[in-house]
Amino acid sequence: MQDKSKIEGEGSYSGTKAYDEATEKFVKDGKVDKAAQEAKRAVDSAEGAELKKAEDKGKAGDPKGQNKKL
Repeated sequence: MQDKSKIEGEGSYSGTKAYDEATEKFVKDGKVDKAAQEAKRAVDSAEGAELKKAEDKGKAGDPKGQNKKL
C-alpha cells in the first residue's frame, strides 16, 4: 500500500516548501537588489525587446506558443 503522506495532488506541498525556503534564503542573503539591478540592465539592453516579447507571451496565457497571433 502506498504511503498517503507522500501523495501530492494538484499543487505540491514539498515543492512549495522548497520554493519558500529558497526564496527566504535569497532574501536573507541580500541578493534581491543585485538581481533587480541585473534585470533592469537586461531590460534596458539589446535583449530588452526579446524579454518584452516573452513577457507579453506569458501574460497572454499561452506558454506553449499555440497562439500564433503574438
